[in-house]
Amino acid sequence: MQLSEQEIVRREKLTKLREMGINPYPAALYPIDATSKIIKNDFEEGKQVVISGRLMSRRIQGKASFAELQDGEGRIQVYFNRDEICPGEDKTLYNEVYKKLLDIGDIIGVEGSLFTTQVGEKTVMVKNFTVLSKALRPLPLPKVDAEGNTYDEFNDPELRYRQRYVDLVVNPSVKETFIKRTKITNSIREFYNQKGYLEVETPILQPIPGGAAARPFLTHHNALNVPLYLRIANELYLKRLIVGGFDGVYEFSKDFRNEGMDRTHNPEFTVMELYVAYKDYNWMMDTTEELLEKVALDSNGSTQVQVGENLIDFKAPYPRVPMLEAIKTHTGFDITGMNEEQLREVAQKLEIEVDETMGVGKLIDEIFGEKCEHHYIQPTFITDYPKEMSPLTKEHRNNPALTERFELMVNGKELANAYSELNDPIDQRERFEDQLKLSEKGDDEAMFIDQDFLRALEYGMPPTSGIGIGIDRLVMLLTNNASIQEVLFFPQMRPEKKQVQLTEEEKIIMDILKPVGAMPLSELKEKSALSGKKWDKSTKNLSKLGLFEVEKNEDGLFAKAKN
Repeated sequence: MQLSEQEIVRREKLTKLREMGINPYPAALYPIDATSKIIKNDFEEGKQVVISGRLMSRRIQGKASFAELQDGEGRIQVYFNRDEICPGEDKTLYNEVYKKLLDIGDIIGVEGSLFTTQVGEKTVMVKNFTVLSKALRPLPLPKVDAEGNTYDEFNDPELRYRQRYVDLVVNPSVKETFIKRTKITNSIREFYNQKGYLEVETPILQPIPGGAAARPFLTHHNALNVPLYLRIANELYLKRLIVGGFDGVYEFSKDFRNEGMDRTHNPEFTVMELYVAYKDYNWMMDTTEELLEKVALDSNGSTQVQVGENLIDFKAPYPRVPMLEAIKTHTGFDITGMNEEQLREVAQKLEIEVDETMGVGKLIDEIFGEKCEHHYIQPTFITDYPKEMSPLTKEHRNNPALTERFELMVNGKELANAYSELNDPIDQRERFEDQLKLSEKGDDEAMFIDQDFLRALEYGMPPTSGIGIGIDRLVMLLTNNASIQEVLFFPQMRPEKKQVQLTEEEKIIMDILKPVGAMPLSELKEKSALSGKKWDKSTKNLSKLGLFEVEKNEDGLFAKAKN
């Protein structure tokens, strides 16, 4: 492992601490009795406190130093004074350990008393400190110049998502997003628990990937010698519980779909699904409005939320628009009763790309997705989907070609999907068989036939309404984030490219060259201010790594940065 100059220095400091008899990673409990937030909110001059945190800044001025500690609730100023810490003749703890062997990023414990500085800053006067964890890598902290301009911020998405642990330390707003995520899920739980619904858990490894139209992840159980799938939905298991006699059940479900990744899709995602007996989709629309209004208030203090350029209001009620009416409004085509061939012609006229594997349901879905969905910014229920699109949904009570289904659209995207659940086992079997025909036609997202679920329905399931709400998308809306990666602690990433470790001299050269791409070789050498020996060694190695090349033209030798 090739270490940077700073990493080498930190390891040398680690060794010196151990040589002094100081364990940089002690095992014993550290008796914290305060936090930065508690100190600021309940400040009492002279009060004795024990706190801990990460050293984030310091200003050493001889025998005194102001520093900042960051704990789980924020930052607090601490004041190190040599004679307070070392009242006797031995000043080693301050002169050697604090001044020379500690670094920004180290985690320390502090015992001290509270006081207020002359400028009114609430501060801890350090009486003693303990090294709790020596950081061997420097934090990528931003720098602010005299004019207030900020440089070297840790804002590259690729690095932030891969190194979320660093992101959380140096970008406080990121932590706030995830705190709000927990507030959102707690609010939903509170809403359903107050209504008497039971939170349950259902299998993630399933013999049949049912409950949705999606491509599953496949694995293998060695002991049973059978294939298993990571669940794409938990719907069919929750309905089994309704058959078994529970009147209302819900689950925060980790689902997995082996499909593409983009700003609104991650292969692993969280959905909350709820099923309540003796209800229908009209009741579910009323309940969903009530829920989302509460969640917005609990998490943001208002029903109005800024999402990009749009101000979205979650206050009930929401408009209810039948799907075929929405398509007619936004395309001019009335597709009511159209067969597959006619729908394919409409899609072609609308310049929507389709293929031969798509049946009636997929074609309608593509038309709506391409031409209608993005128009619905404020919360809107799109209702009454064609039967071909909804194999688990009860037939519409007034129109047998439609189903009692709605999707909630917010900011141009689907947030929730709900049905009056199909509880006729014969009708359900026929719908599954239609899905099997689509699978044979080449649709790799068509549903499997779940024989055990059909058996459960044959024992009788009461009239039921169910809903699935995308938690990740809901959090994106309520935290004003456009990317799903911003609301997942550890989003799925492409395999990490092996990082090239550069020496400090090589970094100097590349930092000068990369912003401009190319420059005269002599100018680059002059700006780098490297000795001839270091220059030769560095440029030679950069060439070997494929990062640097020299070209000759009529104006002389030019250095070029290579990707």
